[in-house]
Amino acid sequence: MYFPTSAARQLSSAPALPLPSELVLALAPSPRKTLFASVTKSGLSLWRVRPSAVLAHLSRTETSLKEHGENLHLHWSPDGQRIVVQTTLSYLVLVSVEYNAEEVPYQTPPLATNAARHFLPGAGEALPLQSLSLHLEGVIRIEGSLLSVSPRKDYILFSTCDPRAIQRVPWPNAGGGGGEHVREGYDTWVVNEEGLPWLVDPDVTVCQISYHRQTGFETWITSDGRAYLVQLYQEQAIGPSASEASTTDDDRAQLGHLPHSRPSSDSTSSERPLQWHGTCIHHVSPPRWVQKRKHVDPGDIARYTYAEPRRAMAVALNPKFSMLAVGTHGGTVEFAGFPNPAAVSAAPPTPQVLRVPGMYAREGTGEVCTMEWSSDGYVLAVGWQKGWAIWSVGGRCLAWGFGIEYEVDEERFQDAFMYGVRSLFWAPGNFELVMLAQSSPNTADGQLFVLPFAKSATTGQHSPDNTQYAFLQMDDRVLVYRGADQPDMSVINPEADVWQHVKVPQSYMSANWPIRYSSLSADGRLIAIAGRRGLVHYSSTSGRWRMFADELQEQAFTVKGGLLWFHHVLIVAVEVAGAYQVRLYSRDLELSNQNVLHREMVSSPVVILSLVDNSLLAYTADNTLYHYLIIPTTDSIKLHFCGSITFDGVIAVPSAVRALSWMIPSAQKQIGDPAEDLPVATVLMIVGGKLVLLRPRKSEEGEVKYDMQILADRIEFCWIHLRGIGTLENSLWGYDGQGIRVWLNALAIESTASTWDGEEGGVSLDRVKESVNIPLDFYPLSVLMDKGIIIGVEVEAATRANLSFTMFRHVTSSHLFLHHILQFHLENIQCKEAVTFASHYQHLVYFAHALEILLHTVVEEDADGVDEVASSKGSQKQGLLQAAIEFLDHFDDALDVVVGCARKIEMTRWPRLFDIVGNPKILFESCLTSGRLKTAGSYLLVLHGLEQLDGMNGDAIRLLRSATSAQDWQLCREILRFLHSIDDTGAALQNALVETQIVPSGQLGQGNGSAH
Repeated sequence: MYFPTSAARQLSSAPALPLPSELVLALAPSPRKTLFASVTKSGLSLWRVRPSAVLAHLSRTETSLKEHGENLHLHWSPDGQRIVVQTTLSYLVLVSVEYNAEEVPYQTPPLATNAARHFLPGAGEALPLQSLSLHLEGVIRIEGSLLSVSPRKDYILFSTCDPRAIQRVPWPNAGGGGGEHVREGYDTWVVNEEGLPWLVDPDVTVCQISYHRQTGFETWITSDGRAYLVQLYQEQAIGPSASEASTTDDDRAQLGHLPHSRPSSDSTSSERPLQWHGTCIHHVSPPRWVQKRKHVDPGDIARYTYAEPRRAMAVALNPKFSMLAVGTHGGTVEFAGFPNPAAVSAAPPTPQVLRVPGMYAREGTGEVCTMEWSSDGYVLAVGWQKGWAIWSVGGRCLAWGFGIEYEVDEERFQDAFMYGVRSLFWAPGNFELVMLAQSSPNTADGQLFVLPFAKSATTGQHSPDNTQYAFLQMDDRVLVYRGADQPDMSVINPEADVWQHVKVPQSYMSANWPIRYSSLSADGRLIAIAGRRGLVHYSSTSGRWRMFADELQEQAFTVKGGLLWFHHVLIVAVEVAGAYQVRLYSRDLELSNQNVLHREMVSSPVVILSLVDNSLLAYTADNTLYHYLIIPTTDSIKLHFCGSITFDGVIAVPSAVRALSWMIPSAQKQIGDPAEDLPVATVLMIVGGKLVLLRPRKSEEGEVKYDMQILADRIEFCWIHLRGIGTLENSLWGYDGQGIRVWLNALAIESTASTWDGEEGGVSLDRVKESVNIPLDFYPLSVLMDKGIIIGVEVEAATRANLSFTMFRHVTSSHLFLHHILQFHLENIQCKEAVTFASHYQHLVYFAHALEILLHTVVEEDADGVDEVASSKGSQKQGLLQAAIEFLDHFDDALDVVVGCARKIEMTRWPRLFDIVGNPKILFESCLTSGRLKTAGSYLLVLHGLEQLDGMNGDAIRLLRSATSAQDWQLCREILRFLHSIDDTGAALQNALVETQIVPSGQLGQGNGSAH
């Protein structure tokens, strides 16, 4: 999904001013993440993300540092116009960010015409650098010990220790001079049982406040280690306060509202009483001695501090998948779902605990310092005191760094982030991770790093063709896996270079960075890319890109909803001048508005496009699914509208839909009208992280309703094969972070009873167990159906003693899935189906290897079943071995598979195996008769292990004679070595040489008298 690549870029954090270098304490991105700020104990620097450059620097005077304290942390206002700096003496230093349109921060040196082409702007670097300046706006003194600060649109929210309270003050001059408006916004909430009754332990302070603009929620971490999900409400109002509701987003609708408790009476505003509502999302039970002391002597809470490994240190919300992550003092990361407002009294679900394996963090991880989800919600970046890691939403650790595994030159090594990360954030597009290292051992300004990433194209657009090929996108290029077009052995060879690097034109990426959508055609030959504006497409046949000749036309629209290839026609969902269209472009024509083949207007933004045969599915933000047929004409191609259906009452948040497809019943597919597919189709969607089926049913009035059936949760992406091989037709493959879950014939999945019913349809919350579960030790990217292989990648980090940095690369990995499907059939006594399925793959060079893996798995399970023979499960396992042998008898490779498996299992399993297979002596004779001499040689080892060789080694001599006749000298050598190994005296070897007349008997006594 996300894989670090190449090497991290180091930024110089020391300003180009005559100032001493200081340790960077914190960094924070602006709300739009085009800028970020870093703070030292006396200075504040403002950076541009792309290109990475310092635009402004503010240095505080010695007088200011003595009176107000040194810098500690910084926060941006939601509008990006101010920066609030928290100091060590509980002051808030307000800094305004001013934009100067006339000034230019950096002057480009004059270049000769022939030299200018060597200094072209990179991705995202064509836009001019804005001139910014930082001005001190004022200082706010906070009464009591300041703990945490969280700026909002109209006010600054902060928490204090003495008194234990939550307070807010308006921004200076926010009321425009009116005293009534200025007074509004000053509020104080005392942290006690009366003010905040939903706190598990009211005798605490709020140590950390974090506001999540996308959801309207905020998270609090209290001094007892618990974490809370919180909202501020006005009394007798159903939503959050006006300033909190300033950002409208579907993510907030997806989360809903927190349950209300009794009103708070501690607000100082009598005209508009405000109250906090929250729920505990991370519960920590203090030791009994702490509970007893608090009960006996409820004094200063600082007296009861203790080291709690599960104490929350950071919280990150993921509204895209309706989940959250909590980082703890002990170094673990816990995944949990959002609290359900409808089940307040129910016990919270058990969180998924993520631990970095000890082999990667030998000295421990330290406490979690920082966490942030990518904007698409697929991965979580975590920084510890002693390292960093990237986790997928399903709990797969994709990359990590905890020190250096091999020796490096400590004086030259610069990648300080490998030893610990203090703060981090994802850059726009999620192609780069900006990290602040804990310290810089070699240079004073070597703390800031930018690590580039390659990510799967399915993170931007989950279309069937993007999952058919392994398709990665980087900052300025895309990578396409071409192993599917290579010979079979190249696919399973990890050293084979089967990735095609396609560089996106510099002129497009420099102005339209980052890449938002990438699409691959069904044959993998056509590529389309859409950035901030416009689009470009590429043909691997010609090796050329097509771009808009008119830049104004390119900049006039934005791709919104995705883009797909239908043969040579590119289907694009766009937003242009506030209207929404689906456009069709031809690969063979120049990109221009005059060459648009067809325009289809839609009433609302397209969320996702999907293509099934010649049916185009468009799901829009107004919760409607549109069905079009793609109809070629004599001179063009057009979309024919077939119908639409709304999912109101079924899908709560349209923007949460990440994947879309459907399955048509066989009868409708064969004899039905394609224009009538919509009312009978079973719709497949990924909603958030849930993989769901929407089954149609007609009401008595003839209206189509849908019943929702949830198959699985936290599915990162899925494949559906409508025209799979044999059993795999209409199969559904989903990856949950641990392995691939396969539902064979998803159309035949039995619908369970709905938990609620009515005119609007029902929803089933019972998870449907998959047919096959395939555990993987790498991250899968695609399934090569015709080769029976799952393709994926894993990350390698390499260091060298003579290099000052760490190199990252992704290595291609593969996994056979044939034996998993075959075992499912055998377990369900479906030998005929297993034979039919396997016959499609018997031409592969590694087919016998797949059968050998199957037999090995079954033998191991059978050995476990012997110990459980009294149970029905044990007898079922024993019957599975019999079925597997019967299945192998249908293929010519059966004899090779059996002996190959026997040589890889323990000898104690041989009697049981050959009780089912048959006498190995008979199998040896069969191999000898059919000319399979190498296989017969392997059976010699089995006969020797089972003590079935005769004293004169007649079987070995006959095989040696046949090998000599076939002039297979390598096999002759192996047989002679075998005879020498079973008889140290050499008599057996001499006898065989004489019997086969390889060496005449008269010559055996000559020489040194020993046989070699």
